[in-house]
Amino acid sequence: MIYFRLLLLGVLFSGIVYCQTNIPDIVTKVATSAANWLKLESGAPGIGMGGSQTASGIGVSAIPYNPSSLTFIDTEQEVYYSKVNYLAGISHNTIAYGRKMTFSDYVGIHLFYLDSGPIGVTTLDEPNGTGEDYRVTNYALRLVYAKILTDRLRIGGCIKYIREDIYTMYMQTILLDIGSNFDTGIYGIMLGMSVSNFGPDVQFHGEGLEVQVPPEIDSDETVLRRTQKFPVPLVFRLGLKKDILGAEEGSTHRLIASIDGINPIDYVLNWSVGAEYAWRDMVFVRSGTHLGHDTAGFSLGGGVKWNYISVDYAYVNYGILEATHQFGISLEL
Repeated sequence: MIYFRLLLLGVLFSGIVYCQTNIPDIVTKVATSAANWLKLESGAPGIGMGGSQTASGIGVSAIPYNPSSLTFIDTEQEVYYSKVNYLAGISHNTIAYGRKMTFSDYVGIHLFYLDSGPIGVTTLDEPNGTGEDYRVTNYALRLVYAKILTDRLRIGGCIKYIREDIYTMYMQTILLDIGSNFDTGIYGIMLGMSVSNFGPDVQFHGEGLEVQVPPEIDSDETVLRRTQKFPVPLVFRLGLKKDILGAEEGSTHRLIASIDGINPIDYVLNWSVGAEYAWRDMVFVRSGTHLGHDTAGFSLGGGVKWNYISVDYAYVNYGILEATHQFGISLEL
């Protein structure tokens, strides 16, 4: 039965790869969805491994990749905070909390916040700037529930509220994420699957869309522009993790490798590959890369865990863009 499931997953994923690779080069899905910031990678451990966290992610930091990662909390509770100095003065932050309610039930909350930094306001009359600044801010608040169904299968899901504010306009909606982890029992192989950002199309609103008109057209002398609706970036992930060294509990040396296939609705199929080495589960070294991605490339990371406190760092090379740095800290209670 296990072999049949693996074969079925392989056939399904091969079909995805075939469809992607047989689309003519002139056809592209880029820029066909809104809220692309939902695809930004977060969590220093995951970023250090090139974002390959669908099967290898552990704890609250990996919730955006796969909600069932919440079931890997080692203690009763976990708190996580991270900060990223992203590109072009943009920064994003994560704060998350997870709790083990029973032997098999887990709940959590995860907040992602992005800030563009100050941007100068320009107009047709003042193209060099009015002296006023504005910011683009994005929020994603997840409420998570995850459960251990059997000794091999874990599932999770979350309801996610997102909001994007651009000067005097905004959009908001409710989305769903689901995911699972399956321990195959074959040579230390774990499979992970997730579907993120399932929900309705979004549309912008706000006073920035108001247009002044003569009173004979509208008694309020104001009408609203109607913006087009766009889909959010639905993302399907299929991941694999392999224990290469030290799978036994209490091993001094541990080494894992992982790979994710990522299929967004508005981009081509791309891959994340990573590895993590741990010494006594106290010192961690991570590396990874992105394949088929326009900008993201090689990544490095590391961390130190002392008692119940972990501090992590990650670096990503974005090629013609800048390199980014992320710092994260977690507390197990």
